[in-house]
Amino acid sequence: MKKKIKISNEEIKELLGAPQFDFPKYSTQIINLANRNARGTRPNVVGQMSELIQEFPGYTIQEWEKWYLTNYPDAIKEATDRIMAMIENFRDVIMRIDRDLVEKWVIDLVIVKTFTGLRFQEAVLGKLSRIFGVTYRLANPEEESKGIDGYLGKVPISIKPDTYKIKQNLSEGIEVAIVYYQKVKDGITLDISMLPEEFSSDFK
Repeated sequence: MKKKIKISNEEIKELLGAPQFDFPKYSTQIINLANRNARGTRPNVVGQMSELIQEFPGYTIQEWEKWYLTNYPDAIKEATDRIMAMIENFRDVIMRIDRDLVEKWVIDLVIVKTFTGLRFQEAVLGKLSRIFGVTYRLANPEEESKGIDGYLGKVPISIKPDTYKIKQNLSEGIEVAIVYYQKVKDGITLDISMLPEEFSSDFK
């Protein structure tokens, strides 16, 4: 006898008597993307589903629909309105997407973002050199072997992710000032608290 049984999502719907919708190919991906941008089904619009289903006193999907619409009479319309507004934005921009634009997007992803995302030590050094009014340079291979990523003026600098702070056994081997970075949605933030005094006092 098999010890594992799989129930597909479609079969779950069938077993619970839920309606089956026929969505054209790719349509749900587009609607999902529009919804993420429009935030149409956020809790502030449609309620906190995980909590509402616990409050629901009935058993069938028909009872659930009636109970939900009684408690949230405008939620479906508001969510639909938000998503449709974003779909209209998609319709407008899709007409402006041609092969040239797609090629630029691929170059930006494969060439630009890969390089800037993985090799941004020079950008960090360049930014700090502007702030403090000193020159900078990247480390040579011999200096890199000592944990040095570059120099601000004559000061050796190591550039590490903020998660490095908890790796005490690794950081003990680096005897230069460390600039910690954290990747955020629109770039990186820097922690320069370990820089020598002449640098940190000028940081904004």
